[in-house]
Amino acid sequence: MKAKNCLIFGGSGQIGRNLIRKLTKNNYKVTVVTRNLHQKSYIIKTQANAGYLDIVEANIFDEKKIRKLFEKSDICINLIGILFEKKKGNTFKNIHSIFPSILAKLCKEYNLKHFIHLSALGINEAQDSNYAKSKLEGENNIFQNFPLATVLRPSVVYSSGDNFTTSFMTLLNRLPFFPLYYKGNTKFAPIHCSDLTDIIYKVISKNIYSKIIECVGPEIMTFRQILEKLLSSIGKKRLLVPFPLKIAELSAGFLEIMPNPLLTKDQLRLLKYNNISSGKYKTNFDIGTPSLKYFDEEVKKYSYMWRDGGQFSTEKYKIENDTENKTN
Repeated sequence: MKAKNCLIFGGSGQIGRNLIRKLTKNNYKVTVVTRNLHQKSYIIKTQANAGYLDIVEANIFDEKKIRKLFEKSDICINLIGILFEKKKGNTFKNIHSIFPSILAKLCKEYNLKHFIHLSALGINEAQDSNYAKSKLEGENNIFQNFPLATVLRPSVVYSSGDNFTTSFMTLLNRLPFFPLYYKGNTKFAPIHCSDLTDIIYKVISKNIYSKIIECVGPEIMTFRQILEKLLSSIGKKRLLVPFPLKIAELSAGFLEIMPNPLLTKDQLRLLKYNNISSGKYKTNFDIGTPSLKYFDEEVKKYSYMWRDGGQFSTEKYKIENDTENKTN
C-alpha cells in the first residue's frame, strides 16, 4: 500500500512531536512546516527515521510557497494556536481565523482527502473572550471552505513537554501562596498528549468525518483540584487563596504587558467557563478512542524535577519501583 502524505503545521510542539512519531511508525510520510528551520529542525528531525520526514521552512502566510506543499499531500493537519497575542501579526484573528481558512481553501483546491484542525473546548460559551471568538470563527471558515474537515476540541493537554503543568509546578515551587480565580471551581478534563495523538491517528487511519469531536481525559477536575494534585506530586504545601475578581483583573492587566505573560485579561475571562464535554458533540470516547492516562499517574513521572533533591528524590525512586512492580 502506498504511504499517505501528511502535511503538518505546528509540528515542533508537544502534540506535533508525538504525532510525527505516531504517524511515521505507521508508514505515513510527513512534511512539517516551520517558520525557523535553524531553531526547530533539530527537534523535529529526531522524531522519525530518514525517508519518512521532510522539514520545510516557510512563513505560514506565504500562500505561494505553502501552496506547492499541497500538490503532493493527502492529509493536512493544523496544530497551530496561540494563548496570547503578540506583535508582528501574531493575533488571534490571523492565527485562529484567517490561517485555517487559507488551509481549508487549499485543501479543497487540491482535493485533499482530509483536513484536521485543532481547536479548543468551551469556545461556544466564552463569547466575551477574543481567543474563543477567533477559534469559533476559524472553525466556521473551515467548514465553509472544506465541509469534510474534522475539528478536534481538546480540553487542557498535558505532558512532560507542556506549558501547563510544568509552568504551574514551577510557580508552586517558588511562591508561598497561589491565587485561585473564580474560587478555583472551573472544571477541566485534562487529556494526556499521547491520548490526543491517538485520537488524531484514529481520525486519519479510519477516515472519520465527524465535524466536531470533543477530546477529553478520563476524569473531571476543578482548577483547585489540579493545583492540589500538582502540589502533592512535588511534595509542597502552599496556600491557595481565592482572589476577588477586581484584584484578579488588575493582576492580569499587569502581567499581560510582559513578553510571555502568565495570565492575560482574556485568559481570565476564559477561566469563567468549564473546559469539559458539552454533550452537544461526539467525544473521543464515542469514536472508540477512550483516554487511558490519568493525571496523577502521568504527572508523577516527571514532577520529580520540582521536588527537593530533583532526580535524586526518594519519591522519584518510589514511583519508579511502583511502576516496575506493576509491570512485573
